[in-house]
Amino acid sequence: MADPTARALRLLSFLQAHRSWSGRELSDRLGVSARTLRRDVDRLRELGYDVTASPGTDGGYRLQDGGRLPPLLLEDEEAVAIAVALRVAAVALGEQTALSALVKLEQMLAPHLRRRVSALQEHAVPAGGRGLHVDADTVAELALACRDRERVRFGYVSALEVQTSRHVEPHTLVSFQGRWYLVCWDVDRADWRTFRADRMSGLLRTGVRVPARDLPVADPTEMVMATDTDSSHPLEAVVHLGVPLAEARRVFGVWATGASANAEGGTDWPIGGSTVADLVYATAWIPPEIPWSLTAAPEVREVLAVLGHRLAAASGGGAETHGPTQP
Repeated sequence: MADPTARALRLLSFLQAHRSWSGRELSDRLGVSARTLRRDVDRLRELGYDVTASPGTDGGYRLQDGGRLPPLLLEDEEAVAIAVALRVAAVALGEQTALSALVKLEQMLAPHLRRRVSALQEHAVPAGGRGLHVDADTVAELALACRDRERVRFGYVSALEVQTSRHVEPHTLVSFQGRWYLVCWDVDRADWRTFRADRMSGLLRTGVRVPARDLPVADPTEMVMATDTDSSHPLEAVVHLGVPLAEARRVFGVWATGASANAEGGTDWPIGGSTVADLVYATAWIPPEIPWSLTAAPEVREVLAVLGHRLAAASGGGAETHGPTQP
């Protein structure tokens, strides 16, 4: 690439796309010598970009946080919040409209804020819904961790007010039903999990990078929908399956993400619904060859028993029904 200006802009895009690069990687991507690369880095520094170099055989380059916003009179977190809003608006207003506004905003942002916006664009997946509640700093840091495949730690409070400490490998952020969810690999539990960003505290990026993991589904939104019982499904029950956890996961796939092994060697599978009927209908997914029982409120069990009798009568039976047994 002969044009120094175009080459410098491409170099800047690389530095903004990833946290750090080795000198050899940048030279190879730009098709220039190490000496030319150093001149291009100096050119960016003259333009006000704080590019630092680390020693080593190949050397390393990193774009540091720096600079303030131009005369928009916006605080840093306000600018990130606008970028988040534009990303979500792309669903309702159309991709071109939202992205056009986002590009105009990015042109006026300081480098470290552009990095946050870029991370949100690449690793935050909108799944519809209104009334998005988002902490800009938390979501931006999670998006950067997704981009860099960097493990994080945080405190978490579940819907039942149980506090735990989590150590995870972030994969994707999903906006769903007015909230941000982190889809990630839970290191301590060796399984995929989803966490609401508004229930997190003390987020810490560890600096430990790991290879990318493949999701068990094509769309991370499926994982959020399968486990989002605390916000969109106020009624809950637990199905006790007479098969090991591994078999339950094979049969139910992502919908068994919240399942756990029980002391009897079977599987406890939490289900949820907006109404008693919705919750009961979830049991229709259980294959007939898998024995199961149910722990639920009396009104749920009553509806399930009535449904069983109706199904038996409709099928011409009636003498015998196969419903849940009390564990």
